[in-house]
Amino acid sequence: MRHSLTVFLLLTLAACSIFEPLPDGSAPVKQVPVEEIYSQAKEELNDGNYSAAIKLYETLQSRYPYGRYAQQALLEMAYAHYRQGEAEPAVSAAERFIKQYPNNPHVDYAYYVKGLANFNGEISLLQSLGGQDPTERDPKAAQDSFAAFKDLVTRFPDSKYAPDSRLRMQYLVNALAKYELHVARYYLRRGAHIAAVNRAQGILTQYPNSPSTRDALEIMVQAYDALGMADLRDDAQRVLANNSNAPAGNSPAGKSWWRFWK
Repeated sequence: MRHSLTVFLLLTLAACSIFEPLPDGSAPVKQVPVEEIYSQAKEELNDGNYSAAIKLYETLQSRYPYGRYAQQALLEMAYAHYRQGEAEPAVSAAERFIKQYPNNPHVDYAYYVKGLANFNGEISLLQSLGGQDPTERDPKAAQDSFAAFKDLVTRFPDSKYAPDSRLRMQYLVNALAKYELHVARYYLRRGAHIAAVNRAQGILTQYPNSPSTRDALEIMVQAYDALGMADLRDDAQRVLANNSNAPAGNSPAGKSWWRFWK
């Protein structure tokens, strides 16, 4: 009798394990091979059902943590989070993929998704400034996006994602320079002239080829004038005049300025 009861309990526990459902309520996990779970997740992804796809990818990874399906699930889960507008988990999944599978032939895509996830949150970097204090705005996501794209084009210059990454990098450079320009102008309006000069100098050193260099020099001229630093004001004015006819985006103002500065 005791033996029969033990067998019954074991069979009951096994049945509970076998028939445990997937997160989306579909077929039992233990009865579905990895190929089918992946296929279902991929179908949800292609249909734009990103939440359902993410749950299936997570299930796949927990049940089958090794092999090519687990790798592909992690990569596609990063993309699903990105499309869902969830930057943090998208970046986290992409970074896990890069760390765990650095030699995977699709690791360049992980860098690309990492850059895209942060980029999407920063395409309106300046639109949200309005009348608020721009120093309260944190451009870290834009900086992280630029770093991810830079890693991609440096490590995989022939990647099919490299051309688009370079375009996005240029956009981010210009956006970050404009952000710094807003901050410098904010300081200038409030009479914080040294802070305005420091921000303007940062544009010249960090983003010397951006269209914002001319405006940065103008801020420096005004700030130095307000501080009574005539020599530095004149140096900045001379650099500004020398570069007044240079095409936008190709001004050597930053390099020229530091020749005078030093």
